[in-house]
Amino acid sequence: IVQPGRITDQHCMTMDWSATMVELGGGQAHPEYPFDGVSLAPILKSPDATFDRPMYWRMNHRGQRALRAGDWKYLRVDGTDYLFNIVQDARERANLAKQEPDRLAAMKAQWEAWHDTMPPIPEDATISLGFSTKDMPQR
Repeated sequence: IVQPGRITDQHCMTMDWSATMVELGGGQAHPEYPFDGVSLAPILKSPDATFDRPMYWRMNHRGQRALRAGDWKYLRVDGTDYLFNIVQDARERANLAKQEPDRLAAMKAQWEAWHDTMPPIPEDATISLGFSTKDMPQR
């Protein structure tokens, strides 16, 4: 596996760790219940062997939804759409939604297509924050 001190530019999500650990342990997902994530085992073996794939997420809190694809991130919070070039703006400060309406529309449509394949989020799915929503940006 990766030598100490090595880093990778591979982006990942927590759901990738289940697929990764099962693969490293020699197992595989049940055919009827595939993993939502992808295995990062190839990256752990060779940190330079990165791959690109869209990453989607959603949560009930403030109606959040997001899609990361390539250099771009689409985000919706409290009904407001944001579009960031995360390579040029890693801190996500410059909302490019108005400057890039076609890209925004395409990413929204891509997110909606993914969302339509997912089961609904249960209404009682809540989160506990270690801080108040007053502490979060209210753009």
